[in-house]
Amino acid sequence: MGKITILDEHIANQIAAGEVVERPSSVVKELVENAVDAGSTRVDVSIEEGGLQLIRVTDNGGGIEEDDVEAAFFRHATSKIATSQDLFSIRTLGFRGEALPSIAAVSKVECLTSAGSTGLGTRLRIEGGTVRLKEDAAAQRGTDLSVRELFYNTPARLKYMKTVQTELGHVTDYMYRLALAYPNIAFTLKHNGHVLLQTLGSGDLLQAVAAVYGSSLAKSMLKIEGETLDYKLEGLISKPELTRANRGGITTVINGRYIRSFPVNQALLQGYHTLLPIGRFPVAVLHLTMDPTLVDVNVHPAKLEVRFSKEPELIALIENAVRETLGRQRLIPQGGAPAAPARVREQLVQEQLELYRPQAASAAEPARVREQLVQEQLELYRPQAASAAEPAAVPPAAVRSEAPAASPGGSPFGGGPRGAGAPAPAAQPQAQAPWAPPARADGPAASAPRLREAGAAYAERPAPAGGRAMPARPPRPAERCCARWRRRKRPPPALPAFPKLTPIGQLHGTYIVAQNEEGLFLVDQHAAHERINYEHYFDLFGRPAEASQELLVPMTLEYTSVEALRLTEKLPQLEQAGVYLEPFGGTSFLVRAYPHWLPKGEEQAIVEEMIDLLLQDKKGIDIAKFREKAAIMCSCKASIKANQSMGTLEIEVLLDRLAACRNPYTCPHGRPIVVSFSTYELEKMFKRVM
Repeated sequence: MGKITILDEHIANQIAAGEVVERPSSVVKELVENAVDAGSTRVDVSIEEGGLQLIRVTDNGGGIEEDDVEAAFFRHATSKIATSQDLFSIRTLGFRGEALPSIAAVSKVECLTSAGSTGLGTRLRIEGGTVRLKEDAAAQRGTDLSVRELFYNTPARLKYMKTVQTELGHVTDYMYRLALAYPNIAFTLKHNGHVLLQTLGSGDLLQAVAAVYGSSLAKSMLKIEGETLDYKLEGLISKPELTRANRGGITTVINGRYIRSFPVNQALLQGYHTLLPIGRFPVAVLHLTMDPTLVDVNVHPAKLEVRFSKEPELIALIENAVRETLGRQRLIPQGGAPAAPARVREQLVQEQLELYRPQAASAAEPARVREQLVQEQLELYRPQAASAAEPAAVPPAAVRSEAPAASPGGSPFGGGPRGAGAPAPAAQPQAQAPWAPPARADGPAASAPRLREAGAAYAERPAPAGGRAMPARPPRPAERCCARWRRRKRPPPALPAFPKLTPIGQLHGTYIVAQNEEGLFLVDQHAAHERINYEHYFDLFGRPAEASQELLVPMTLEYTSVEALRLTEKLPQLEQAGVYLEPFGGTSFLVRAYPHWLPKGEEQAIVEEMIDLLLQDKKGIDIAKFREKAAIMCSCKASIKANQSMGTLEIEVLLDRLAACRNPYTCPHGRPIVVSFSTYELEKMFKRVM
């Protein structure tokens, strides 16, 4: 007698239910998706005890014809596909026809539906997969489907259900995603009679975001758009200061279907490059529209994962759209409540005396006086080579050689003795970050030579990678040189310019206090200097062959046997970053050369950290990312630290060079550099606004 038998239909349905119905949220997902596919404009969901006692979904969609009501609960019964070719052009959320029979096999289901407007419909009651009742009943157009006592006949499944709050969390999470995917549908979610979600169904995505995340977050969302020949992107993304501790705030919708995609998430995060702190993630709602033939939605039982035919093009679209959207914003976090409208401020602000208004910041000040102030300020940065009393043919190296020697401890902005056994060649100048603000001496007179030195190096610094190199020319007057430099480094006119700040002082040796006509600004001096140095070193790491210097006394590094084997394979990647190692027998290596512009005194530590980055990445690190991480390490070590005092001239130079950065709003680690307090916020604190 044979051992193979055909399973009973009821048992087969229960097994299928184990694949489709994982928990109450799976039932909600299947029923609500059916309601969406039916063309509903309103979907109401009510659950009790996390969905284990009752799940009721009511919609105003097309309903089910009387002849199809019972057939809808048969396995593989569907109206969405008919041939195998239909699998490659799926435009609906459901299509396999397994949801209703699987749910009915492990629960007590009652369906009341009507496909017309006559007020007459059909009621169908099923328990454990068996039809108990079918009759005519009064019903409005649409479907009202109730699922009671989920898993009542499969106690093994019921035993592994989590707490009510856990199951409720899964249900609400899915309903939030669907509300963001379909802002044109009015969704309502109730648990034990309490409303947890209610959307208007107006079609406005921003209103759906407000219903899910709150109005305060919705007001700070940015609209994102992009389109290629194959893909169209629409949606909203949050500003960098509004982040979450996980990726739960990212919602990706493909042709109306909520999915989870690691490549899409990575493209989104790459668009926020260096704008997010480590371990923080943005809030985003991305709506992607494409031809169904470009995406395969049938690769996951729950349809939460998909495969794209042209994934690189999609990733490039998302990354570029996010970067362009953020690039049009002034990403300075507000330190207080949002500013009131101008009309309200005019009515409520008390009269101010002109006596205490700073002359340079006055809006009514003549342009001639402001120009004179600017010219006087520019004189402070006059490079020594541009001095009228000095011949114009003095080479830059000669200008640097007249600068006073750095203190043994090193300047907070760079300088200090190089590591032992690592002298720089005579033909190459000592490597100090060319736009690092000068170290403070005892007074302005002692700081003047350093300011002239910084100004000279500042004017002749190389053009960024990919930019146009500045041709050699005779020195010009200092103010003209600085004006040309500012015009060259300023972002395009379409982008918001970094605000011009007038320094007031320093707070706790850590934060720079500055002002302008908009209000008060606090600047993290370490983060600001770190951003300046990062962009500098990032450009230099793109040209390592031009800067590597051979050491008179090589550095010796020791590693374990396994690390030595892996390091030997990765030596070419180090060479692409300007660091040259060679095996020295056993597990030892000699550092023969490294870029001469590495922060002084930190050369060995940086080289060791660069090697550690290579050893930690077992799959092979991309050289561009490797250079970027090395630039971040260099920028952090070469920057001024907290609790370190600065002079007024040093602060002014730091702010000017921060304003010239490509991204002056966050440090390389994503921390904010500047926080602002508007004039209205300050007036409200002091009750000048009632």
